Amino acid sequence: MMTTCVPDATAEANAWMHAFMAAHAGRALWPGEQAEDEELLAIWANSVHLHSTPN
Repeated sequence: MMTTCVPDATAEANAWMHAFMAAHAGRALWPGEQAEDEELLAIWANSVHLHSTPN
């Protein structure tokens, strides 16, 4: 198995998102939950963007 190097902030944001979605699996998100999901996604995307390297 190959190990991927992921910055701590990205890995942490990814773990938050996985835990959030696992806790809400099987049903649609309520409006407040949708806002929280969007906030977590923005945090994750920002951490990925900050740690990406140009090609």
